[in-house]
Amino acid sequence: MKYIDEFRQHDLAKQLAQAIAQTADPDRHYRLMEFCGGHTHAIFRYGVQDLMPANVEFIHGPGCPVCVLPTGRIDNAIQLIEQHDVILCTYADLVRVPGGAVSRTAATLPPSMAVAGRNSLLKAKAGGADIRMVYSTQDVLKIARDNPDRQVVFFAIGFETTTPPTAVAIKQAQAEGLTNLSVFCNHVLTPAAMQAILDAPVPVAIDAFLGPSHVSSVIGSRPYEVFAEQYGKPIVIAGFEPLDVMQSALMLIRQLNDGRHEVENEYSRAVTRNGNQKAQALVSEVLELRPEFEWRGLGLIPNSALKLKTAYAEFDAEQRFEMPAIQASDVKGCECPAILRGAKKPQDCKLLGTVCTPENPMGSCMVSSEGACAAYWSYGRLRNDASKQSRRTD
Repeated sequence: MKYIDEFRQHDLAKQLAQAIAQTADPDRHYRLMEFCGGHTHAIFRYGVQDLMPANVEFIHGPGCPVCVLPTGRIDNAIQLIEQHDVILCTYADLVRVPGGAVSRTAATLPPSMAVAGRNSLLKAKAGGADIRMVYSTQDVLKIARDNPDRQVVFFAIGFETTTPPTAVAIKQAQAEGLTNLSVFCNHVLTPAAMQAILDAPVPVAIDAFLGPSHVSSVIGSRPYEVFAEQYGKPIVIAGFEPLDVMQSALMLIRQLNDGRHEVENEYSRAVTRNGNQKAQALVSEVLELRPEFEWRGLGLIPNSALKLKTAYAEFDAEQRFEMPAIQASDVKGCECPAILRGAKKPQDCKLLGTVCTPENPMGSCMVSSEGACAAYWSYGRLRNDASKQSRRTD
């Protein structure tokens, strides 16, 4: 299969592993943050970390859109359902993330669905709420057409990759006169999060970044140049296949050895410097920057998320319905916020593998298919032996 099989070849992986071992300076420690959750899963699914020298460490970043959504926004959606009896549509991963409010239906649910008494969209659905999981925004449009007497709200989440389809749906709804459709917009921006990590009051030790691939296919590699220039951090846009990740790690190690800090594009088969300008123009037509937005683990970040422009305000759920900001804390003991900013790893969380499992997740990092904790669980990485521990202590 083109662009898949050739990036999973065993012999090439061995050659890359040897090249990395020969290139890495044994007297230094390389801390490479893979920004995207897709990279985290590729690293553990294919055993990429096991092919690295002990002094090359992957640090997990906030590149999981379900994971970084703050708890209060989930409570907003649940409150919306309870007060207005809407049809709520969203992507599947989001329905199992614990909210902050106590569930009205928790007492009636089986123990496997009880997360410290907290609510979730799944619990609300079990209690009778009309919540529908969709694969695309076209599904949402169809639901709105099929239910003209019901208000339909799309709980939109995602980075720059999933933003253009939301913009398409809004324009299409306007063209069709679907007055019963609105969007609860939670689209967030990758470069803003990268800057927040680099500007953190207590910064995480990061030498370089594996830049996200699908996001970069939309926005291009240009937006990362400021981080290479001003912060001196090498960045390589990396594809999702195991050989992509290994080649990108080798490119970063070479930059660090040479004292260079540039933006390089390993994923050139899909990413250009300027990105998909047609998609960018569409998003700019429909959406605009929010002054600030809360990220789980990173706090309030200025200009880090999008909202609907005034011309499309009739499709903005936050204006159609009363949706006040809700401040909510995560489950006590859950280290998901620290994991998202790279300060901790999943095995540092005492809940992981005990009370926190995919069947009963305590935090979003265990729920999402791109979450770091889900990767550790799925690919048997919970055991942390002495050699792995030594990689994190320098």
